[in-house]
Amino acid sequence: MLLQIILKILGLLIVLVGVILIYDARIITKKFFGFGDQNEGSSGLKMLGLAIAIIGGTIIIFIK
Repeated sequence: MLLQIILKILGLLIVLVGVILIYDARIITKKFFGFGDQNEGSSGLKMLGLAIAIIGGTIIIFIK
């Protein structure tokens, strides 16, 4: 019971990190990376954020 709650909270935090990466990808790219083309860096971070959000969502769904 307690382990399920902890895993669901962990899944929610993972989804939150993924959504933040999607939303703030251009800002993060400007701050941490020195890419010449920021569109490639931001699209890469958006894809990474989507993958992280999907992983967190599957954790939430399959924990019963």
